Amino acid sequence: MIYILPILAVLLSYILVRVTRLKNKSNFKLVLAFSGGFLLALTIFELLPEVYEQSDSKTVGLFIMTGILLQIFLEFFSKGAEHGHVHIDSEKSNFPVLLFISLCIHSVLEGFPIDHDGSIIYGILIHKVPIAIILSIFLFNSRISRSKAFVFITLFSLMTPLGTYIAANFDALDKYHVPITALVIGVFLHISTVILFESSEGHSFNLRKLAVIMLGIVIAYFI
Repeated sequence: MIYILPILAVLLSYILVRVTRLKNKSNFKLVLAFSGGFLLALTIFELLPEVYEQSDSKTVGLFIMTGILLQIFLEFFSKGAEHGHVHIDSEKSNFPVLLFISLCIHSVLEGFPIDHDGSIIYGILIHKVPIAIILSIFLFNSRISRSKAFVFITLFSLMTPLGTYIAANFDALDKYHVPITALVIGVFLHISTVILFESSEGHSFNLRKLAVIMLGIVIAYFI
């Protein structure tokens, strides 16, 4: 299931957009806010204690900071797609190669911790669904052909299971489990906090968004 669920999450989101002809991504702001709170809490409750128990705190901190910087670097190419923004000209018909590569690197990395801590898959799934929907909306609204859009989404859906498969089957990576997990923690921390900051537009109080963020944190605590 840890291989199948991420694929289904992306493909079913794509099918949902195609069948319902969704065109407005603003409807998913509450879902994004929930996913940000859930992913952040799950990272703090599950992944952080594990890596700090197994390695020197300075080393762990260094890799977490590296993960944050890596995600910032990837977003120069993905234009923020990992947290619900696709700032790419929808009039272009060319396949968005840089967006695809950046999202694939991100997705492969997030698949690594699943092999050692299965509960983190819930955070990744909750994160993937709104992102896949927003990506699908962008692809359908763009001039990119439907066949290219389907290839994009299909390959994207396979990247997280690929990361999990690599972690499970390449024994040489076992000794790097803590650094890789710390790197992924940095990626998750950056994405989730950006989602939370962006969910309060203009720094105005929004009770609904606060409520769904708190709900995400509470659910993550009890997993």
